[in-house]
Amino acid sequence: MVPVEILLLPILLLTLFASALVSALLILLLKPLLVRYALARPNARSSHKIPTPQGGGIAVIGACLLVAGGILLTGFPVHTFPIVAAAAVILAFVGAVDDIRPLPAVPRLLLQMAAVTAVVGTSGVRVLPETVPVIAEQTLLILGGVWFVNLVNFMDGLDWITVAEMVPITASIPILYFIAGDPLPAEAVTPEVFYVAAALCGALLGFAPFNKPVAKLFLGDVGSLPIGLLVGWMLLELAGTGALAAALLLPLYYLMDATITLLRRLARGEKVWEAHRSHFYQKATDNGFSAMQVSAHVFGLNLVLAALAAMTLIWPSAAVQIAALASGGVLVGLVLRRFSRPRATAPLEVSR
Repeated sequence: MVPVEILLLPILLLTLFASALVSALLILLLKPLLVRYALARPNARSSHKIPTPQGGGIAVIGACLLVAGGILLTGFPVHTFPIVAAAAVILAFVGAVDDIRPLPAVPRLLLQMAAVTAVVGTSGVRVLPETVPVIAEQTLLILGGVWFVNLVNFMDGLDWITVAEMVPITASIPILYFIAGDPLPAEAVTPEVFYVAAALCGALLGFAPFNKPVAKLFLGDVGSLPIGLLVGWMLLELAGTGALAAALLLPLYYLMDATITLLRRLARGEKVWEAHRSHFYQKATDNGFSAMQVSAHVFGLNLVLAALAAMTLIWPSAAVQIAALASGGVLVGLVLRRFSRPRATAPLEVSR
């Protein structure tokens, strides 16, 4: 019998390449409109120096959902994808409106909570021990999901950083299953997660040339919010298989940078819902790192985190889980520390 991963691999690659192509073509079609109607102008909290169109997320999310939906309609099992896709479209709409005219914090947060609640409720995944009441677990998952959606949005403030973070994560989700083999059962991660992951990875790769420092196009909230939702759903599904450590390791850089920054701002009594330049990746550019150097650090770190995640599936013992999580935390901490210290030379490029 041919192994299931051998059968799936060509379709996953087709999904990735098709999504990259659709994403790039949509950007080429949309860019004149974005230049005219969706310019992001520099301000005191920006990392970019010249007006740059935003809204590339329309192409990224559009390509991801169109290609993944098309593949799934050919006969693969579909469980939560329709609800997830609808929730992603809602957040994309919220982000598009916010890109044009900033929304008040409360209605924006309520719409995010509604989208995340729909995804968590439809998924029905259990992550915590059975002794924890379902309502308590779902409440924690919803709050965590809303935070993840927002932190992805907060972290999308530098050329290529979302590509450097999300391409390794989305590529790793199906690969982790292939590497794990027997320890992770075939039904553990549903095919719809595989193909949405491949489609989002491809869509981001199609967007990458336009966002390469110095960027000619930004994602905008129309992209970062639904990307946070889609990746959060994939990680939730992965965690539901028993691979909680792997699901935490994959986004650990974003989790630590955003969460430490939030706690520091709360301690200083700042209004945490307002724009700022306190993230470690922002400090890095202030300290002499170029956008390309920051993204290279993030990309390289994420490859190591993915390898640690794979270890937790290949050797699923408690000792390995703890060691991998501790190692990941130390590695991310070292990168954050490096970003916090000035470099000897300043970057030569103008970057977002």
